[in-house]
Amino acid sequence: MTDETTQPVLTLDDVRAAAARIEGAVHRTPVVRSRTLDRLVGAEVFLKCENLQRVGAFKFRGAYNWMAQLTAEERRRGVVAYSSGNHAQAVALAAREFGTSAVIVMPADAPAAKLDATAGYGAEVVTYDRYTESREAIGEKIAAERGLTLIPPYDHPRTMAGQGTAALELLEETGELDALLVPVGGGGLIAGCATAARGLYPDLRVIGVEPEAGDDTARSLAAGRRVTIEVPHTVADAQTATVPGALTFEVNRRLVEGVVLVGDDELRTAMRFALERLKLLTEPAGACGLAALLADRVEPLPPRVGVIVSGGNIGLERFIEVMGG
Repeated sequence: MTDETTQPVLTLDDVRAAAARIEGAVHRTPVVRSRTLDRLVGAEVFLKCENLQRVGAFKFRGAYNWMAQLTAEERRRGVVAYSSGNHAQAVALAAREFGTSAVIVMPADAPAAKLDATAGYGAEVVTYDRYTESREAIGEKIAAERGLTLIPPYDHPRTMAGQGTAALELLEETGELDALLVPVGGGGLIAGCATAARGLYPDLRVIGVEPEAGDDTARSLAAGRRVTIEVPHTVADAQTATVPGALTFEVNRRLVEGVVLVGDDELRTAMRFALERLKLLTEPAGACGLAALLADRVEPLPPRVGVIVSGGNIGLERFIEVMGG
């Protein structure tokens, strides 16, 4: 945690600077409303649709913010990143936009749509077994051997600041909200969003949402320290972190009220609702906040609630598989 003599990991000014840096390159995604949803949950709900972001997820915000701050020499050498899919695509596209090369370390069982899209953006893809190998170790080894800049998926102020611009945009459009629901993987999105939201409105409740099998941040916040879990088995492949980031945890334990959990079936229900009633395609992690609302996980539910719909990167075959055929 920070005190008056310690420089915060991240500030509202950092998020605002990132917003200026990425303007014009990153989509200002729409905020969707639904009277049916409002009636079902008993609140006004504002959905920030990052599933409609470039590469189909919020991750492009942080990746572009990172790439924009590299030196000419760092861009000449290239970058490396590790990711289960969305950060992979984001770094690959951002690298292409800046005319540099990217090596992406991805789990061999990542959804085919995410693997194909990452390669399609021109990146070199290196696969690994997420259950027996360390993506961090592989990424750091490649960075050292090739002289590449490693772009972390969440545990860095540049990444967090970029992701926080999603909440900044949402609140610019909606004005003050009572609560903000944010999916949690490694914690970068919620750290950035909490910094922006609480910086603008100190009383706003920021609540994380994790799958039941991937509750490392919920456990860590309860324990007051970072807790490591086994690799989660969940349909939410973008939320399979085993331990919160060191920096993201410092931000989140100060600014986040807590984390609620949703089951895989509740994620499926939310994905179906989003597709059938809202006409929005979401991946499981992207539907996490919506699932928490539909399953009454937030109690008491305040009058005006924002939800970050974090991503929509799911192919037709994978969608059918997740939904049980």
